[in-house]
Amino acid sequence: MKIGQSFRLAIKSLMTSKVRALLTMLGIIIGVAAVIVIVSLGNGMQQYMNSQFEQIGVNMIQVGIYSYGGNREATPDDFYTLAEKYPQYIDSVSPYLSATTIVRRGAQEYERTKVYGVSETMYNSEKGQTATGDKLEEGRFLSYVDVEKNQKVCVIGSYLNENMFAGQGLGQTLTIGGVPYTVIGTLAQKADSTEGSGDDQIYLPYGLVEQINAAGGSMGMNSYLVTSTSKDTSSAAKGVIENMLFRIYGDSSAYLVMTSAEMMDMMDSMLGVLMTILVVIAAISLVVGGIGIMNIMLVSVTERTREIGIRKSLGAKGRDIRSQFIIEAGTTSAIGGVIGILLGILLANLFTAVVGTLMSDAEGFAAIPNLSGILVSFGVSVGIGVLFGYLPANKAAKLNPIDALRYD
Repeated sequence: MKIGQSFRLAIKSLMTSKVRALLTMLGIIIGVAAVIVIVSLGNGMQQYMNSQFEQIGVNMIQVGIYSYGGNREATPDDFYTLAEKYPQYIDSVSPYLSATTIVRRGAQEYERTKVYGVSETMYNSEKGQTATGDKLEEGRFLSYVDVEKNQKVCVIGSYLNENMFAGQGLGQTLTIGGVPYTVIGTLAQKADSTEGSGDDQIYLPYGLVEQINAAGGSMGMNSYLVTSTSKDTSSAAKGVIENMLFRIYGDSSAYLVMTSAEMMDMMDSMLGVLMTILVVIAAISLVVGGIGIMNIMLVSVTERTREIGIRKSLGAKGRDIRSQFIIEAGTTSAIGGVIGILLGILLANLFTAVVGTLMSDAEGFAAIPNLSGILVSFGVSVGIGVLFGYLPANKAAKLNPIDALRYD
């Protein structure tokens, strides 16, 4: 029997019992769709995170100091001096302290608002944004005088501006830790503008944040944001920062210096591990689908025993019978794979639409189906069908024609 005839017989067999065929394919369909969706989401997340890092700046370096031991404590002046000494590597430096405190205006109370202490160098007037990608909507950012004299002024995010001041926050007053501050600037919306989001934040002169932490009995982590002159000088800038901190603390575990490129690599690595785990879990559905195909094919061999006996009595060889059932199993899994691919692409597009609707800060996110992932998923689904279809096919090929004809 030619392959074309075997394929037509396989299609005819599937069409005679559509419901059973669909149930047989179900595991393959779910497995292939799950793999495509997971890979698509992974690709989308990776591209989205990379685009976010690029918006912030590929030349940003984050410094965190965990210990205050050593000869003395590193100060902002140490970093400013370093920037003056190595202008070919370091473009700007700003302290980046955080405080846990309550923000109020009248009876309104905000406990999840993130309060950051920075210097005027946090804002790059040429780029029109901070080192973390925040852009001004109205007013101005902190000035040198504000930071030097610890002026009670602040720049607020769009969430506070809308919810606390109905969009008219410029020049208004709020209290942070019980101390009144005047709003000198408001930031443009960059996240979903909900409580605790990236829009629920306040920038203060860093000296005031030190006072807030001291009053609360916590010094917080001593952090700095450094920008290198370019992406190519990030490694050199990191090196001179680490050398300075080691001279002060004498212990490399007392601090952490990480470039944007390293943060991107770390996030990509973590995402890769997560995606691998999820793909393995999804692949289990393919194996389950293969077992389902094997079980149904064994039932089919039993049901078609007389047919096999007639074909063998007419001269069909064992390999002909075997190839027919293998082709039938492969066809079943191939059709299931095609349905799974279409379902996976549909779900990936659905996820893109849902994420775009629910999260305004996820603009530009897209679950991107990967051609290689689609081809591999389809190939694996067909391979599993053929592999798990071999046992029933081999059983059919070994049937004795006389016993098969007597089977009732």
